[in-house]
Amino acid sequence: MPGSKVIPLRSSLDQPCEPFACAQCGVYQLCLPLGLQQADMTLLESVVKRKEIYKRGQLFFKPGDRFDFIYAIRSGSVKTSVCTPDGRVQITGFHIAGELLGLSALASGQYSSEARALETTSVCRVEAERLDELAQQIPSLQYQMLKIMSGQIRQDEELMLLLGRRNAEERLAEYLIGLSRRFAARNYSPTQFHLSMSRGDIGNYLGIAEETVCRILTRFQNAGLIATKRRDVRLIDLRQLEAVARLGAAA
Repeated sequence: MPGSKVIPLRSSLDQPCEPFACAQCGVYQLCLPLGLQQADMTLLESVVKRKEIYKRGQLFFKPGDRFDFIYAIRSGSVKTSVCTPDGRVQITGFHIAGELLGLSALASGQYSSEARALETTSVCRVEAERLDELAQQIPSLQYQMLKIMSGQIRQDEELMLLLGRRNAEERLAEYLIGLSRRFAARNYSPTQFHLSMSRGDIGNYLGIAEETVCRILTRFQNAGLIATKRRDVRLIDLRQLEAVARLGAAA
């Protein structure tokens, strides 16, 4: 798509991850902490397992699994979910290139959710059992991890506010704006992107019916706010979308 960033994939799994490649894949905030020296980079390379490929629907981990890895998404996308006591599946997040999976398992040593690839997804894996050792030897890495975890906590807080005070139209508008911001922060196009998650998954995540998601997207398209073609979305009028979302924020 015009303006979108293309992530180059390496032809060999054994090639070292050069700094430029890390910047391109969007996970440099973990792989290249501020002030990291070349000697530290060599140490970090010893615990990063590069470019594992997961096919659509393939499982990364499930609740109760031992916390073995943090996954840094190079390309593709992943959804996380939990099973409620009454047997329903609740989607808890969608994760795109440049984001991390598994940090919430640091405290308990076990994953608390299920994570599955929404499409062909490339990741780097960081060995969990060596994180403490690594953080002691590279203090800047620990600081970077705290910043990343803080950002994820903020996203969770924003989701709770979104679900608690806004109607379906406002929720979906804010969801699209949030995706736009996340893509922009990783140097992707903020106005053209692929929705790898289904309409049903989006509805599950936002607490609205799948039919309502489809109806509102059609309404946004008819109003000239967005254009959709299957799962490809173009945001035409971000300002007006933000105005729709702000109706709930101001209530």
